[in-house]
Amino acid sequence: MLKVKTKRKVCFIITSFIHYSRNILILRELQKRSDVELHVVLAGTALSSKYVSVAIGIKDRLAQEGFSHLHEMHFNLEGDNVVTKTKTTGLGIIEFSSIFERLAPDVVVVRGDRFEVLAAATAAAFMNIPLAHIEGGDLSGTIDESVRHAITKLAHIHFATNNEALLRLYRMGENPKYVFNFGSPDLEVPHALGISPPDLSVTGSGAVLDLSKEYIIVLYHSVVSELDSIVPDTQHVLQAVHGLGMQTVWFWPNFDVGSEQISRQLRIFNDQIHNHKIRFMRYLHPEEWFGLLRSAKVLVGNSSAGIKECSSLGIPSVNVGSRQRGRLRAENVLDVPHERSAIARAIRKQLAHGHYRASTLYQGTETGKKIAECIATVPLYIQKVFHDGEKQVSRIASKKLILSSRVVKR
Repeated sequence: MLKVKTKRKVCFIITSFIHYSRNILILRELQKRSDVELHVVLAGTALSSKYVSVAIGIKDRLAQEGFSHLHEMHFNLEGDNVVTKTKTTGLGIIEFSSIFERLAPDVVVVRGDRFEVLAAATAAAFMNIPLAHIEGGDLSGTIDESVRHAITKLAHIHFATNNEALLRLYRMGENPKYVFNFGSPDLEVPHALGISPPDLSVTGSGAVLDLSKEYIIVLYHSVVSELDSIVPDTQHVLQAVHGLGMQTVWFWPNFDVGSEQISRQLRIFNDQIHNHKIRFMRYLHPEEWFGLLRSAKVLVGNSSAGIKECSSLGIPSVNVGSRQRGRLRAENVLDVPHERSAIARAIRKQLAHGHYRASTLYQGTETGKKIAECIATVPLYIQKVFHDGEKQVSRIASKKLILSSRVVKR
């Protein structure tokens, strides 16, 4: 007698602390389902203490919550150049193919545009494993956008986070039956988990801050295609922020090429400039991160958090440079070039403006639950076929489902 398979084996890839924070509710929903056997693969910087400001790592937190199938993969090469990152991607393909062979998942789930994520997507595609991709169809500038679109063409199931991205996926030839927009799952995290402001006295370096008083946040990362200007660009942001004389929580950059050059500028500043008001931090768990963000007066830098999370919370954002070029944004964002005076003016303007109306550009309802249900139940397939999406685009446009300017009052 043939054995009937009752559970779908889902392999969820987490390659950074940020992806853990943004996907935690989806993981919880998948974990609760009786028709899913969830395996979480932790890889890349998600395993590196170098990028974290908290004592308890992701694996320990997941274990404490009852996640039982947890796996680790170490393949990141040290080095801050395009060669080491390219080789890391190649090593990632090798390591992911090994773990996929061992786990034999029914579906692999990835998110975003990281080079480690591309490695997982490539391995899954060549091994005939259906791939689900969260946050496809966005425009974001730099090499990240190319990686995101490459993952889209390898993926079988797509979870866009906004209507413009949804339509873009149709135009890219993806099957409309497998393209969904339930909103961005990270925006419901603070409501589901609650918030708790961090105790900065036990972590970080630099100035001692009083979070009961006004402060801003800086999230600034490298742009791989603009490495020649990374040092002066970083100095422009540093000088603009320091010149304000305002309490600042500045997070260290991610693992992209050029991050070490930014980090070096931050270390030099911290060592040489006395009595500054900047505290340098690494990753915080989501409850503390949202607790910090919710009370910030402005977020400065080039992170998608300034576009997405800030739009949902109404936090003023100053977006510097090209890293988020093309990404759908609400009225809370001011875009500026890498010029000290322009950055400083924009921050002052946002401080004077104060909070904006909360935007629903990326907002959904029960997003994590809906994505988990799709992953668990949607029919799976292997061979992709290009679909002409223009009819689907026209149908949606005719029903006026593109709500890119909709906002709600706080």
